[in-house]
Amino acid sequence: MRISFSRNVRRAAVAAATALSLTTLSACGGSSGSGSDANSLEMWTFKQSHVAALRTAAAEFEKRTGISVKVEAYTPDDAYTTKVQSAAKTGDLPDVLEVHSDGEDRVFGAAGVVSDLSGDFKGAWADRIQGPVQQSGLVTDQRFKDSRPGTARDHGIEKGARYSVPLTVGTFGIVYANRKTLADAGITEPPADWAGFLAALKATTAKDPKNGGLALGLKVQATGLTWVLQPLAFSQLGQVKYEALFGKDKSADFASPDGIKVLGLYDQLTPYWMPGSQSLTIDQADQAFAQGKAAFDIGGTFTLAFLQQNGMSPDDVFTFGLPSPKDGAVPDRALGPLALTGLSVAATSKQPENARKWMEFLSEGKIAARFAKDASDVPATELGAESSAVLGPALAAMVDSFKGTPENTYDPSRGNEFRAPGYEQDDAGEILADLTPLKQQSVEETARQLRQLNSSYWAAARQ
Repeated sequence: MRISFSRNVRRAAVAAATALSLTTLSACGGSSGSGSDANSLEMWTFKQSHVAALRTAAAEFEKRTGISVKVEAYTPDDAYTTKVQSAAKTGDLPDVLEVHSDGEDRVFGAAGVVSDLSGDFKGAWADRIQGPVQQSGLVTDQRFKDSRPGTARDHGIEKGARYSVPLTVGTFGIVYANRKTLADAGITEPPADWAGFLAALKATTAKDPKNGGLALGLKVQATGLTWVLQPLAFSQLGQVKYEALFGKDKSADFASPDGIKVLGLYDQLTPYWMPGSQSLTIDQADQAFAQGKAAFDIGGTFTLAFLQQNGMSPDDVFTFGLPSPKDGAVPDRALGPLALTGLSVAATSKQPENARKWMEFLSEGKIAARFAKDASDVPATELGAESSAVLGPALAAMVDSFKGTPENTYDPSRGNEFRAPGYEQDDAGEILADLTPLKQQSVEETARQLRQLNSSYWAAARQ
């Protein structure tokens, strides 16, 4: 799953439209695709990188309980959505579905595809899950309020219901560095701050001008904004001033001295983008990095599994959160985790109790740690102080990037109340691309255009 924040929203919207077409589900009878007897379950996932890890866990689950779990993947995501749609209409859903968290799960819940888990996810099971994502899958008061309009894609969800439980978490703004390329340039450890990051980029590009730069799929317009500029701005300014960049006050927006400072920091990356960054998708940028065409790659926690699928071992890379300016307001910034995928029980499952047992089993510490290592992904389970020894350095470093306080954590899932209604990240990302890597606009002109864009959103909101 190679997604930017805005693409994740769009993907949920596609799934939403699909799920809302499944209103005939309740008339379809039982699920013939679920486990055929009391000792077998079926699970579907859209993540090929999870299959082997889930099957290993399933073998252990069968040893303990006598219940087998058949795991199948349907990829890419659009094919998975189509598969679920078809199966829901014919009554052939599996017992358990892996879903995109906080979007697709609620839409499937509204359509009657998945069942309510609110009475089950509690006690030891809930306590094992990382605190910041424990509410993922839950229909909070605000989420219910947002679903009330008839045009809402998850219209019909019930307040207090839970349509998924977290399986994996992650965040954006994770930097990957090729250990060998850095070593060739005399660098033996990850940079500690923004200045060190720029110095490392300067060293690797000096050593190898063609392949020593920075990869990021900037064809997806929001990536530069959401994966780099925003966490960088939070580090430099602190939360209050960072949020003010998107507010109505022109003395504090992107064209203010604070905004100019942040855009200037972002522009410092301009000499180091790998050739053609502006035309690369996220997958293509990650593939280029795995092929040795860049020394650094910016992505998310989910990028590691993709790099591994493309022949790069976790031992080949340093991983670390996007470095912060040493003299910024939050030099020790952490990155808040998002729930990325969850598990849901199909409403037509003939074995909902066994399905829930399987889901709870996956949250156990040792099982989650093994899953994480096998899948090269970050589990929702809190693994504790032993995570470094269990996960290995690459995964452990990403987990460490989550460790912070409410004051020093950049949380990409934070509500958009500080932005104007209708704010679209891709519009701002398009403006940023003209600054870097395209070098078609100055910092000052970029700031002016961002102010103009921001003002237009607020003006439209008043109409």
